[in-house]
Amino acid sequence: MKKILLSLTVAALALTAAPVSAQTAPAPNTKPLLKDGSRPQTEQGTGTGRVAGSIPVAEYYEGGQAGMYAFIAKELKYPLMAKRNRVQGRCIVSFTLNPDGTMSGIKLVKQAGAGTGEEALRVVRLLKFKNPEYPILTSLPVDFKLGVTGSNALN
Repeated sequence: MKKILLSLTVAALALTAAPVSAQTAPAPNTKPLLKDGSRPQTEQGTGTGRVAGSIPVAEYYEGGQAGMYAFIAKELKYPLMAKRNRVQGRCIVSFTLNPDGTMSGIKLVKQAGAGTGEEALRVVRLLKFKNPEYPILTSLPVDFKLGVTGSNALN
């Protein structure tokens, strides 16, 4: 009797679970409307590991976003501990770009570990920006990937 009751309970739970998962599927075009009545456009990821959108402070770096990431790739030294332990990932550094072109409030938001966060902070502190008209609070992703060409390649 208990086995029959248990199997009926499991069957009932299985039947009620199916409609719930179908109802939780995201509805298309559920983004809020903009002031002009249109929906915001989304960017599709490229799958290359690069940042899909632009970094707001990149326009204040000489050479733009491409120049900024070229400088980061040139100056970045892969931490020895991270190489040994094959640590890869993205570190995110947050800072405020002041109207005089200096950076303040530099802090590490996310790190991959094994010294990658400290190296990302060091490289971001080396960046020199032009003077914006107003302070900009932003974050900058720094990727650590083994086996790529450049100064941070695995030796």
